[in-house]
Amino acid sequence: MSAEPVTFVEKSLAARRRRYLPLRVLALLIVLAVIAAIVIAVVLGIGMIGASRATFKDNEQHFLHGSIGAEQSSGIPYQVWQALPVLFPEDFEGRQDYQAFGFLYQESDHGKDDLPIGIARSPQLGIELVWFNCAVCHAGTYRLEEGGERHLVPGMPSNNLDIFRFTAFIVKAAASDRLAAEPLFAAMKRSGNGLNALDRLFWRMFVVPRMREELLRVRSAMLPLMQRQPAWGPGRVDTFNPYKVLEFGMPGEELTDSEVVGASDFPSIFLQGPREGMDLHWDGNNPSLNERNLSAALGAGVTPDTVDHAGVEKIAAWLYDLTPPPSPFAPDAEAVERGEGYYNENCLTCHGYQGEQGYVFAGEGIERLGFVEEIEDIQTDRRRLDSYTLEFNRRQLTELFAGTRYQFKQFRKTNGYSNMPLDGLWLRGPYLHNGSVPTLKALLDDPADRPSAYLRGSDVVDAENGGFVSPACTPGEPVEGGFCFDTSQPGNANTGHVYGTDLSPEAKADLLAYLLTF
Repeated sequence: MSAEPVTFVEKSLAARRRRYLPLRVLALLIVLAVIAAIVIAVVLGIGMIGASRATFKDNEQHFLHGSIGAEQSSGIPYQVWQALPVLFPEDFEGRQDYQAFGFLYQESDHGKDDLPIGIARSPQLGIELVWFNCAVCHAGTYRLEEGGERHLVPGMPSNNLDIFRFTAFIVKAAASDRLAAEPLFAAMKRSGNGLNALDRLFWRMFVVPRMREELLRVRSAMLPLMQRQPAWGPGRVDTFNPYKVLEFGMPGEELTDSEVVGASDFPSIFLQGPREGMDLHWDGNNPSLNERNLSAALGAGVTPDTVDHAGVEKIAAWLYDLTPPPSPFAPDAEAVERGEGYYNENCLTCHGYQGEQGYVFAGEGIERLGFVEEIEDIQTDRRRLDSYTLEFNRRQLTELFAGTRYQFKQFRKTNGYSNMPLDGLWLRGPYLHNGSVPTLKALLDDPADRPSAYLRGSDVVDAENGGFVSPACTPGEPVEGGFCFDTSQPGNANTGHVYGTDLSPEAKADLLAYLLTF
């Protein structure tokens, strides 16, 4: 049976279909590209609808790895985080992890965790983003002797982390061609996180350009600031100046000379409940735990749009009555008893005391705990105080969380530093707000006799002098296994806090024995 004849009209229609087929394919690709653009916009922070947050039932694990919202606004893809040691081996000192910058890792029977403590990992519509949470600055370690077992303590200052050096690395990497798609994909594959062909296309078109754009924005903001500052060293951070340039867009080169250096030690965050209503932060600029916590979350990289209020509040509730581990030291009992008397005469009114049942925050004689002492009286380095300016205070109050129930209301500019409780004192060296005095023994010396330069970064406790082992060093000379802290650098002065420095050597030894029990 013969086929039906093909008419001229049918031939014409077939030709037109063949002619317009590429256009239909192109239109379909355009539609798919638009859909992909919308998806990646959601994934990478242009809109956060449907974002998932890392949450743990166990409170300690949530503190160590739970999300506070920073990965949504400041994070990088998990695969990129894992690939950076491969891409930049010279900055990682040959390591394949972030211990090169002092980050800590948990160990278990299954081996070392793949992400450091203080890094949260949250899936965002197909891409996992990672960045800081509270524990990055507030979990540290101690060892009772060199080579001894390392103990992790959530809530103590992060004595290991060199966040200045890590930030400097990110700023450097942001401008590197190694973050272009092809070298990045190769490094991801070598680190065990390779992509399939479709994912590579998606990353090449959207993920890599968006990530590099954001990293270059951070570089543009942070580089002029960091070029004007001495290195902070491990266990320290500039709280407010990065906040100014990243959140408020204040150019780092335009900050005044008096405000541009503001590094101080990470504080401990034990027993937060009794601190409610005290003058919080080193300079006592806010009495509200909730506002202080939100401000700290902003410092870790969240924004008012991405902050996970439930995550922050879960951590805050756990910290409310978190107690520090007891001091492992057992000084001579008679010296401790004598030292308690000297402490009551010189320290009690401002700092409370360590009782048999725990730390005592209120009671007879404790009159100045949690209040600000004027800088003219305390006479410690004023750079941290001056970095918190009236203009910054104004913008905090008027812009952050504006129009919501979280809007800041209680931040204020002070003229001194707050008297802190001394709970967990044995884990809080070096001492003073800027970490300029290595040991408790040195803190009882006349400022002129305190070490002018010492090595910081050790987690071996100094059972004799209090704090951590901190040998002398010479600024400008190479050191191994630490950072030479130079008290002549801006922000590092070891002056002031002369309470107890006029006691006799015997009385100082007794007072030190008592302090070692805190």
